[in-house]
Amino acid sequence: MGTLDPNAGMKDVEESYTDSTNKLDAGALFVLKSKGSWIHCGYHLTTAIVAPALLSLPFAFASLGWAAGMVCLILGAAVSFYSYNLISHVLEHHAQIGRRQLRFRDMANDILGPGWGQYYVGPIQFAVCFGAVVGSILLAGQSMKAIYLIANPDGTIKLYVFIIIFGVFSLVLAQMPSFHSLRHVNLISLVLCLAYSLCATAGSIYAGHSDKAPPRDYSVLGSSTQRTFGVFNAIAIIATTFGNGIVPEIQATASAPVTGKMFKGLGLCYTIVVVTFFSVGISGYWAFGNQSEGSIISNFMANDVNLVPKWLVYLSNIFPLLQLSAVATVYLQPTNDVLESLSVDATKGQFSIRNVIPRILLRSAAIATATTIAAMLPFFGDINAVLGAFGFLPLDFVLPSIFYNITFKPSRRSLVFWINTLLIGVFATLTVLGSISAVRQIALDAKNYKLFANV
Repeated sequence: MGTLDPNAGMKDVEESYTDSTNKLDAGALFVLKSKGSWIHCGYHLTTAIVAPALLSLPFAFASLGWAAGMVCLILGAAVSFYSYNLISHVLEHHAQIGRRQLRFRDMANDILGPGWGQYYVGPIQFAVCFGAVVGSILLAGQSMKAIYLIANPDGTIKLYVFIIIFGVFSLVLAQMPSFHSLRHVNLISLVLCLAYSLCATAGSIYAGHSDKAPPRDYSVLGSSTQRTFGVFNAIAIIATTFGNGIVPEIQATASAPVTGKMFKGLGLCYTIVVVTFFSVGISGYWAFGNQSEGSIISNFMANDVNLVPKWLVYLSNIFPLLQLSAVATVYLQPTNDVLESLSVDATKGQFSIRNVIPRILLRSAAIATATTIAAMLPFFGDINAVLGAFGFLPLDFVLPSIFYNITFKPSRRSLVFWINTLLIGVFATLTVLGSISAVRQIALDAKNYKLFANV
């Protein structure tokens, strides 16, 4: 009588995955190299989610008030954590049956049918992620200019110069060969997000107790129409702040077997999320109320008066600036994956001359394009709001529930089925309303738009 090997099933999965690597395209084989651990997934997730966009949370609170703001923040954390775990479970299920999916568009094609990945999920993900690259370069340029003006209030260097400087630095970082090779960069990014969240929280508390602080008012301002659109816009801001859009690509970096690794990575990430999002959102809104700016750091200087020590203003700008280099590189990975698939020969070595030259040229061209857009359209934040509402919301909050229900077919009497169905309906509605609100904001701001504006 033969002995039973408890690891036999897992070995079959590993052998199946090993065999499948021979069929992978260059993007999957080189960019989405599967060599990471759960803690590396946690670093990648934290960089993708806990980014300088969290500094806008007090601004979102200003359109919601204390009660609604706290409810939306708590729900955003709970629902996004739940949704990302749904994606992870679906990916693990397909890996266990020998069909490991490495990309969002692969999931869409396999689960929803041919065409969904190529014509819907793929283009939306590409637009959102490349938009995040452009937005990161733009925000970094604005942070550099802010630091420059603090040191030299009469300085005349234009915004586009700082954007180009950061773009050059991003071009160098973009040459990192794979997503996995960013693990140490993203560990530093994790430390940086804690650092600037601490600065923002400490600065808000300091300013709130300052004699120079403006009077605090927590009422929601504006006409009924403005308040209504403000609510939709605030919900979209909070939802997209929790947005990711690349969970399958991050899970693809984990070595086989993948079971349980993403859950641990999400646990690490959401520990950082709770510490940073809630401290910044609550302290910023407490200190500045309905006068909270789009970035709470902007509130530290009111009418040319520093409400916090100048060194804290410097640090509050420097730490996000440094992290944005990692954020831009992480969100460049889907673009790198596509470019690698189209131009690189998977049968050659990753660092062969045949593959290195097109990799350097195309990645450099991608960063040059993003830098040009950021310099030319300094109002790209308004455009990114549309991309976020139209892209992050369906990718992160609608599709995970659809994928889970189709893959596992939970009973219509089960709680999971109805939770997922509710999320699909609610966030599909928010996608439409958030997109309308973002487009409306573009229409209101259009008169101020100017190419290469020095804002």
